[in-house]
Amino acid sequence: MIIKAANLNYKLEIMKILKAVIDNMKLKGLDQWDDMYPDEDIILEDINKRNLYIYVDEKIIKAIVTLNEDQAEEYSTIDWKYNLGKQLIIHRLCVDPKYQGKGIARILLEFAEDYARKNNYDSIRLDAFTQNKAACSLYSNNGYEQRGTVNFRKGKFYCFEKLIKA
Repeated sequence: MIIKAANLNYKLEIMKILKAVIDNMKLKGLDQWDDMYPDEDIILEDINKRNLYIYVDEKIIKAIVTLNEDQAEEYSTIDWKYNLGKQLIIHRLCVDPKYQGKGIARILLEFAEDYARKNNYDSIRLDAFTQNKAACSLYSNNGYEQRGTVNFRKGKFYCFEKLIKA
């Protein structure tokens, strides 16, 4: 197993994973992602900025996550606990449905936290769709504190935060 920055050679496979994730969400009644988000332009930007990481096991991309400092404008309404220093933001963490339930999402969270420590971030922030119980549980169970809610195009999202550096 390896986690590494994606390059353009992986774009087609990443887009296939996103389609599978979107289809799986719809089967579960989650109207969180669609053709507008996350679309190919967003993924290309993530790859070009070297912010998109892939989880590869047995030569198969099984999951992705984007790590950067881009905070949605809506985040300014949240009463964040940790405002000093730098904040790493987790975006678009998803696991191919064929490989869900195997702890891969938790491994990606650990990777993000290690990345944050190595790059002198003080905290991590992210948001999760309030109706996506699995994602919300993942973050809560791994020490992320719910700090409030924001509204995006698809509805309400919880904002989570975790201190990395004391």
